[in-house]
Amino acid sequence: MERKTPLYETHLKYHGKMSPFAGYLLPIQYKEGVIKEHNAVRNRAGIFDVSHMGEITCTGTEALKNLQWLLTNDFNGMTDGQARYSPMCSEDGMTIDDLIAYKRGENDYFIVVNASNKDKDFKWMQDHQKGDVQFCDCSDQTAMIALQGPKALGVLKKLTSDIPDKYYHAIFDTKAAGIPCMISRTGYTGEDGYELYMESTYASKMWEELLSAGEEDGLIPCGLGARDTLRLEAGMPLYGHEMSEKINPLEAGLGFAVEVKKDDFIGKDHLSDKKELTRKRVGLKVTGRGIIREDQDVFINDKKVGFTTSGTYLPYLGYPAAMAILDIGAAKKGTKVNVNVRGRNVEAEVVSLPFYSRKRRVLG
Repeated sequence: MERKTPLYETHLKYHGKMSPFAGYLLPIQYKEGVIKEHNAVRNRAGIFDVSHMGEITCTGTEALKNLQWLLTNDFNGMTDGQARYSPMCSEDGMTIDDLIAYKRGENDYFIVVNASNKDKDFKWMQDHQKGDVQFCDCSDQTAMIALQGPKALGVLKKLTSDIPDKYYHAIFDTKAAGIPCMISRTGYTGEDGYELYMESTYASKMWEELLSAGEEDGLIPCGLGARDTLRLEAGMPLYGHEMSEKINPLEAGLGFAVEVKKDDFIGKDHLSDKKELTRKRVGLKVTGRGIIREDQDVFINDKKVGFTTSGTYLPYLGYPAAMAILDIGAAKKGTKVNVNVRGRNVEAEVVSLPFYSRKRRVLG
């Protein structure tokens, strides 16, 4: 039986269309629909319930040493409040999960993992821990709301003046609308935005306060449908799609978060030589007629050269597209391919990722 987040009744109040996801009942969309929700985030602001995500603390005199061993990125040199993204790999270099780790203080880290992997991740961390370290799963006590979009900052300023000014930084032990919380400048939409963490009992009040503060700015509640189209449009990988226990971080385009120069980490031996890639993640823009979905074969003439990992219509850009893992020889920008969609070939072209970039839009 699927679980409910602390905001389940609130979603029903706002006419959320509920559906199972990662073991939870979550809103796929609200009455506005996915396209309007998507474009609200691109042009104004939206809020998402992401309380299904997992939260794990890592403490002890050897907490940093354990992060260095378990994760591919380098966590040395972080300041208090700083966050860092990283894959976590198995011994063969394949991806167990991707996550964000925050430094709360000396020997004290707060880790956010994907909902569907939380139990697996927690067990992996415990099974591979070394020395004086304690991992604690605090997911059930924690709610998380994402506030995303170009007007997100203005909305949040109505509720607090304690706002992180740098991307991938957080303020712990603060308040918004008088509610104790942590505020992080992070997100999964391709827009500037914030993620607020609080005790589960405060989730509904925080949701209402955010909606009220953002009403005049056009803030609306958004579901998982828009969250998925937004992250795909922004070229952001999703675990189980662009990375998995059969796709390593380098193939997924996450080499920036694989620090092979550090002493050691699980999977390093298989990820040390970045020149040996035989396949990589790319963008595919549909040039024919049709919508490409995940797990569809990609061909050049009659030769299979890869498979799609995610695909849909991109609401803000106005065309269908997909991400795919292609053989390295087929991954060059401009390469023409055919995607088999239920027995019919749909023409597409390899393009650079991301499809959408807020920075490019801001610049011109």
